[in-house]
Amino acid sequence: MKYALSFLSLLLLYSCSRSGNTVNPVRKDIIETVYASGKIISENEYHVYSLSNGTVIQKSVKEGDVVKKDQTLYVISNEAPAARLEAAKSNFENVQSNLSPQSRILNDLKFSMQSADVKFRNDSLNYFRMKNLFDQNAVSKSSLDNAFTAYSISLNQKRSAEEKYYAAINDLNVALHNAKSQVAGAQTDLNNYFIKSETDGTVFQLLKETGEAVHAGEGVALIGETNNRVIRLAVDQQDIDKIKKGQEVLLKTDVNGNTIYHGVVTTIYPVMNELDQTFRVDAVFKDNTQQPYIHSSVEANIIIQEKNRSLVVPRNALVADDSVQVKQDGKIKTIHVTTGIFTLDEVEIVNGLDESSVVVIPAQK
Repeated sequence: MKYALSFLSLLLLYSCSRSGNTVNPVRKDIIETVYASGKIISENEYHVYSLSNGTVIQKSVKEGDVVKKDQTLYVISNEAPAARLEAAKSNFENVQSNLSPQSRILNDLKFSMQSADVKFRNDSLNYFRMKNLFDQNAVSKSSLDNAFTAYSISLNQKRSAEEKYYAAINDLNVALHNAKSQVAGAQTDLNNYFIKSETDGTVFQLLKETGEAVHAGEGVALIGETNNRVIRLAVDQQDIDKIKKGQEVLLKTDVNGNTIYHGVVTTIYPVMNELDQTFRVDAVFKDNTQQPYIHSSVEANIIIQEKNRSLVVPRNALVADDSVQVKQDGKIKTIHVTTGIFTLDEVEIVNGLDESSVVVIPAQK
């Protein structure tokens, strides 16, 4: 279990009174920390993936550019989907025209319906006139039957003309809906050949150049927030219970050498990474520290607790983690002690020793 970095150890270095292989406990401020490693990322960073296969015909931005949401990053060759969109639009316009007041199809059916209605009205008047005459014995039964037959035929023709007209309108509306869906689908398909930013931010990395092939599902860019940075840390599963939001973080980066930065824990993720048995912990820089670079490695110490004027001895003075050897009256005795904070080099003694105790450092094997 790691509790401190080398740079933090320098901060915690103490001077115990030594006489040969013995030390006297001393009082000093002590800090318990949990070691973590990780990297600096841009807040809300994400990879942009291609949704289509093709060849890059246009690279619209460069690394470091600040982009807006929906701004085009790359254009992929798109002759075929563009042609499909044009065909879908043409079909939509044709169906839309067939539903307009100038529609030849609907006007022909409307004229047929109007003609059938006129014929029906005439045949209906004739039939009822013949029926009245028949009731007066003025016409024969066959004349009435002929009039009724003509009336029935024209009624059926009228209904048929009406059904054809309204069925055509219904069919054209269905066709219009389908044509509109085809246009939307073709437009979406074509849009997939224009790779765009999902959010405002900075382009940190571009992975394709003009003329290169790109495949669906292939990453082509990395984008994140322009200024905000997140410290993504990996904490050992044995230490995760000690981590709380708001705890201070001391860290250094490979980019900035031994410069020590201050951060604060903001998020603790509950799912363990089974590959290395660590938990993800996020922190942010304090005091508006600006970090122009991302994905640089960091080493960090998360401060768990601090105590002032604690009684401490070197960590290698412990025997079996709960005892020390002391020199009393010229003899060496093993006594039980209660420990508190552990650091890389020291351990706090809560009970069992005082500043006058002479602690024996066991011989190292």
